[in-house]
Amino acid sequence: MTGGNMGYTGADGLGPLETLGHIVINLPAEQRIFLTGQLSALTLAFLFRWHLPTSQCGPILRHSIASLLGICLSIYCFGWLTLFLIGELVLGYLLLLLADYRRVHVYTLFLTMGYLTLFHIQRYLYPAQDQMDFTVPLMMLTQKISRVAFEFHDGHIQTEKPLSPLQRRLAIRTMPSTLSYVSYTLGFLGLLAGPVCSYNDYQIFIHGNEKTGNPNVAVSRKLSLCCLLLAAHLVLSDRFSVSEDPDRSVFSQYLDLYLMAASRRPKYYFAWTLADAINNAAGFGYNGISEDGTERWDLLSNLDIVKIETATSFKMFIDNWNIQTAVWLKEVCYDRSPYNPLLSTFMLSAVWHGVHPGYYLTFLTAVPITVAARHVRRTIRPWFQGHVLNRTVYDVITWLCTQIAMSYTVGPFMLLELGLSLKLYRSLSFSLHILPILLIMVLHNTTRPQSIEKSNHTTIACKKNTNQMKKGT
Repeated sequence: MTGGNMGYTGADGLGPLETLGHIVINLPAEQRIFLTGQLSALTLAFLFRWHLPTSQCGPILRHSIASLLGICLSIYCFGWLTLFLIGELVLGYLLLLLADYRRVHVYTLFLTMGYLTLFHIQRYLYPAQDQMDFTVPLMMLTQKISRVAFEFHDGHIQTEKPLSPLQRRLAIRTMPSTLSYVSYTLGFLGLLAGPVCSYNDYQIFIHGNEKTGNPNVAVSRKLSLCCLLLAAHLVLSDRFSVSEDPDRSVFSQYLDLYLMAASRRPKYYFAWTLADAINNAAGFGYNGISEDGTERWDLLSNLDIVKIETATSFKMFIDNWNIQTAVWLKEVCYDRSPYNPLLSTFMLSAVWHGVHPGYYLTFLTAVPITVAARHVRRTIRPWFQGHVLNRTVYDVITWLCTQIAMSYTVGPFMLLELGLSLKLYRSLSFSLHILPILLIMVLHNTTRPQSIEKSNHTTIACKKNTNQMKKGT
């Protein structure tokens, strides 16, 4: 979901259903199409699970129906532009069939990113307010096609560097059939907002190779949360902005930035939670049993709202925001890039998001902040781990710093334009560009305090001995 104002325009005296209908009707066209499309996908997901269970239907039928519904949903949302989705799919599959498997993943990544960038440029030059952003499903498709190519490469190449356990599990050993490839890439479950899953996990779902539980409780909870998130978005959307008053204090400017960033998050929370619920409704996303005995339906979860809002480090925030995209970036770039994996990954993420200068400024800003946060955690954090009070103080301070740093970083992402973004940073004296660089210079050669490390090990050992003595008595 991008662009537009989803704010409620009023419907006094109407009942709940009438109010909901009034809200949907008065949404901008882009968001109305997205919402009705996802609600249709939710309904279809329930029907898919009820009427096409793996016990009664084979994978060919399930693949065929998922593909057909995905194409129909795409036609409803994007009309004839669906041909461009199919076009990218065909190009990706031809590469998989014809290219050297030792390089197919590289070729596919460049092809899909180039294809996506062309449409990003078209969207940038000719923005359309009366239709849903076509680059969103293209962004999902780019992840899926490139991910299949990387996992296919891992399943067919012998390298000096062994695959990680995760890479071995995700590796595709046989050529995907045309039907299964189309179902995975254009299936209705993740067409509009993801989340992107691995090809093997999708095949397990279609074939019913693993026992799953009942998703009804999980779906109900996520849909209830969606209602709250949608209400929060309607109330908070575009309510806060950065003041242009040159006399405002730095504290007020940072507060404006934080409120602006926080007020825009419910939009993403809503879209990703609803997308997760759609997959769960179809029976996809089961992830075993938790420690308390309840079923986990978080295999495809794209965020953890509590961890995001209480994040005490830049990494913790990023790791719980758009999780499946982070997994894709790690799989195709961070774990394989021979040149500065961190910078390469952030730049790939910027290109994937679009061509607006604000995206590039955001991800370039994130690089020194991430590196500085690593140094702080390595050298300063140990000093605060001795006592509960110290840890609490450290967590409060790092939470505040994380929220400030993240709000500063995503400012250009929200403003998009280079001039506005530079004006924002200039008004803050580029403070969170300069400070991280200074921290890196100061802490670069600083080592972890050995005495504190030994003390922590001694404390842990004493606790283990105490527990063993208790068990013995």
